[in-house]
Amino acid sequence: MNKKSLSERDICSKYITPAIENAGWDRMTQYREEVNFTDGKIQVRGKLTARGKRKRADYILYYKPNIPIAIIEVKDNNHSIGAGMQQALNYADILNIPFVFTSNGDRFIFHDKSNLQQLETEIELSNFPSPEVLWDKYLTFKGLKSEKAKEIVEQEYFFDGSGRLPRYYQQNAVNMTLEAIAKGQDRILLVMATGTGKTYTAFQIAHRLWKSKTKKRILFLADRNALIDQTKRGDFKHFRDKMTIVKKRQVDKSYEVYLAIYQGLTGSQEEQNIFRQFSEDFFDLIIIDECHRGSAKEDSAWREVLNHFKSATQIGLTATPKENDTTSNSEYFGDPVYTYTLKQGIEDGFLAPYQVIRIGIDIDLEGWRPDKDKTDKDGNIIEDRIYNRKDYDRNLVIDERTNVVAKKITEFLKNTNRMNKTIVFCRDVDHAERMRLALVNLNADLVAKNRKYVMRITGDNEEGKNELDNFIDPEQSYPVITTTSELMTTGVDAQTCKLIVLDTEIASMTKFKQIVGRGTRVNEEFGKLYFTILDFRNATDLFADPNFDGVAERVKELNDQEPVEDFEDTPTENEYPKDKDEQEQVSEGDSFIDRPNTATKVYVNGVNVSVLNSREMYFDKEGKPVTVSLKDYSKDIIKEQYQTIDDFLQRWNESDKKQAIINELEELGVPVSELLEAVDKQCDLFDIICHIAYDQAPLTRKERANNVKKRNYFTKYGDTARKVLEVLVEKYEDEGLSNLESMEVLRVNPFNDLGSPVEIIKSFGGRDKYQEAIKELEDEIYSIA
Repeated sequence: MNKKSLSERDICSKYITPAIENAGWDRMTQYREEVNFTDGKIQVRGKLTARGKRKRADYILYYKPNIPIAIIEVKDNNHSIGAGMQQALNYADILNIPFVFTSNGDRFIFHDKSNLQQLETEIELSNFPSPEVLWDKYLTFKGLKSEKAKEIVEQEYFFDGSGRLPRYYQQNAVNMTLEAIAKGQDRILLVMATGTGKTYTAFQIAHRLWKSKTKKRILFLADRNALIDQTKRGDFKHFRDKMTIVKKRQVDKSYEVYLAIYQGLTGSQEEQNIFRQFSEDFFDLIIIDECHRGSAKEDSAWREVLNHFKSATQIGLTATPKENDTTSNSEYFGDPVYTYTLKQGIEDGFLAPYQVIRIGIDIDLEGWRPDKDKTDKDGNIIEDRIYNRKDYDRNLVIDERTNVVAKKITEFLKNTNRMNKTIVFCRDVDHAERMRLALVNLNADLVAKNRKYVMRITGDNEEGKNELDNFIDPEQSYPVITTTSELMTTGVDAQTCKLIVLDTEIASMTKFKQIVGRGTRVNEEFGKLYFTILDFRNATDLFADPNFDGVAERVKELNDQEPVEDFEDTPTENEYPKDKDEQEQVSEGDSFIDRPNTATKVYVNGVNVSVLNSREMYFDKEGKPVTVSLKDYSKDIIKEQYQTIDDFLQRWNESDKKQAIINELEELGVPVSELLEAVDKQCDLFDIICHIAYDQAPLTRKERANNVKKRNYFTKYGDTARKVLEVLVEKYEDEGLSNLESMEVLRVNPFNDLGSPVEIIKSFGGRDKYQEAIKELEDEIYSIA
């Protein structure tokens, strides 16, 4: 057998797998092949979505399930033994794996991060290390050689039989947390973006520590009843009768796992501080959800709870760690043990990307000054000054402005899908109620069918709060549109929310990230792969802040004539839902209850309000606003990849699939569909690239198609094949390149009249000949560059 003729898969099955198994690695539990560890970034083009390329490892080796210790990258025998090393090292960094192997079927190159004297060595296939050898090296490298440490890190994950496995970043967070605890660290911070499964991660940490008897009594601490209820019904349900929720200020010390809110453990009176009924050493593990709020402030009343149980290991969970003059997560917990950002989640395809439509209202951008002796709705003369966006709905209410916002929201939904779940963030409860009323009137037909089509969900309204679970539930259609102030900024697992509306001032980066996080969950079953932000207050200026780590697909500003449709000051007070049986305490930190605005408001009508400006903005792949023109921005990216036009033409001509080059450019950040709109939709992307990057005069698709027809090179083909190529040229002229490279096009008219796809391909002499003909047709189309 000639090894050089074998494919990469053949090398794996004939050489690598036997070497692994001969070394003692168990096929069922200790290694996996062709492991996709990301889902592939979701690319949004208009209303269409597609997945990018997944990251895939040839082999991952585990000492125990979900405890990875080595990765193997394999190439065919035409490559050198170490040809895959750079790729493998990149994957190893992502997966937090210290041992890396590469091979071409002859031998292995072993990259050992624990051996600084000789990082890489060449070993024979027969000398591949056993699980015990690598695990011992792993424990030494990590400083986990003590029996107690081994007992902790070797405890297995919980499996419920459903087949659910932790994603790679959850696995990283769990394993790194247990390793830190095994080494004696008792204050731990985990930073994970909203929607990435912090509670599931916390459960796996808690269960492994509980099962190994390292931690016997566990407290899960949050600041909202909704978060506690979600936790009990969700991932923590597997603790079953060992778990209880602390309610009605009653303490029962017979359980092992406790769920509680700060407000249920503390109070303004000493007798309400029931946490003191537990001895200081009662809990040996405390998990603090949303640790950036409440207890993050050193002198807050809620910090007393953590200080009381200071001997316990304390793990803080947050998507948005807080650092300012009075509040510091890192000062209390230390630097994060592991961080997984919104940007990483979007790049990996685990979180939904988003598009932004910014709408500028005239009185927001230009200000509003009342006419002389203009009166409010009560007949009082309005103070004569210039009012601006920060005044509206805070101390000045203009009915027409509310109606314009509601009209634009309704217009967007009518142009997309009126049943898309929507959250409208308003200034306060009063604003949320007025917005609800405006939306009800503009959507009277759907409200007549179901009165819950539009609902206000705020902390002061029991009926609205009772609908929160229905809004979150993907199976429930109603409510569709919710107006809120603060209740839905955090702790709302809205998997199918497709539209977030910002009509409130947001100066807090923490709050902004939390609000954006309401839409980042992916639910493919219900068609939720991306979401849209409608911004009426320029809150999305925070995208430009260096502390923001997400990437917007596109930002578009609209004027009054453009339909709203899908794409082809100080932190506001947080609120807490009230529990009938216990008063929830308010912290001195940034954790507050939602209240009606107590400031005096002036209510005005009879004001002309309209949408004013139109300007498109774009974000680069790092999530920063593009300040140069779209053409110059794209030119820089293209020329960084292909310095000269000859470089680009060579790559284009050598590629069997031109669409692959376009996909590559999109992944590099070139806004392809926007370029077509900005330059000339009648041109091929090939011509647009040559035009903006290399100053070449572009040809339209029609001109290129006519050039092919004039050369009449079709005559060498038979009658059917010739007609197929002629139709393909017409398809190219009308729709562009994508139809040429897809065999699916042969299933639609007018190809149906020429025969079935199988018959058409036979007319060319088979599949290979057909693909050769398509390649030749593309060469003819692009022969004049």
